[in-house]
Amino acid sequence: MNFKEELKEYQEIINLELEKHIRKEQCLEKVLNESVEYSLMAGGKRLRPILVLATYSLFKKNIKKCIPYAVAIEMVHNFSLIHDDLPGIDNDNFRHGKPTNHKKFNEATAILAGDSLLNNAYMVIGKDLKETSPENEIKKKIEILDEFSSAVDKMILGEYIDTEYEGKEVLKEHLEYMDKNKTGALIRLSVRMGAILADADKNDLELLTNYAEKIGLAFQIKDDILSEEGDEKILGKPVGNDKELEKCTYVSKYGLDGSKEKLNILIDDALKSLQKYGEKAEFLRDLAIYIKEREK
Repeated sequence: MNFKEELKEYQEIINLELEKHIRKEQCLEKVLNESVEYSLMAGGKRLRPILVLATYSLFKKNIKKCIPYAVAIEMVHNFSLIHDDLPGIDNDNFRHGKPTNHKKFNEATAILAGDSLLNNAYMVIGKDLKETSPENEIKKKIEILDEFSSAVDKMILGEYIDTEYEGKEVLKEHLEYMDKNKTGALIRLSVRMGAILADADKNDLELLTNYAEKIGLAFQIKDDILSEEGDEKILGKPVGNDKELEKCTYVSKYGLDGSKEKLNILIDDALKSLQKYGEKAEFLRDLAIYIKEREK
């Protein structure tokens, strides 16, 4: 199976699992549930949940154990996208080639749909914890929950820095700090959750954490590059918003060539972290290259 086929297979697994959490019943909050479904099932790469499954698969075959954590991380990611698009933050009109949530419904509904997704992520993990035994497994998952909460908090603070410093001069180290939190925290968490659930040892966890940190920052740099020179038809959203909002990005700090150089270095470092795993890590290697070469 080649990379594209395996990626599609993972995406289909995630989509089927996410659909199980969509509320279809007739109720007073029916429109809110439709708003949640609109964003959660809009498509997207499903990168974060796929990283949970693919990392777990380095060590164990039965991915059922990590499905709740893959679902939860994708819920949090979509919560962040809904809020990121709001008028008070990035004020975007399109995502995945469709109107953003607040444009499809309204601003209040979009805010609450994001809140619902964030809360449901914790409900999914809580349900899994209640169904877990023995005690050592419970303890391990509680540690994951602690990392989960910390990563979500870091993502939010990274988003705050991004909005607060629009139009202001940002030091290079502060730019990296922002992106490691805003984008990198959930990607790092995804890989670590998969590894911890699969009982990876300390050395494996260090190698995979390094891989995750490198691709997490690379992902944001590639986003900055695409915002400058991407194809709107492929991206499904306007190009140039970062410049219009006077956001501090890698492109605004280092230029296109400098950003591409940093991107290449990060991906090369990520690939080095996977050398130990040989053919077993082929998908994760291809995924890193995909992050570098993607067009959307």
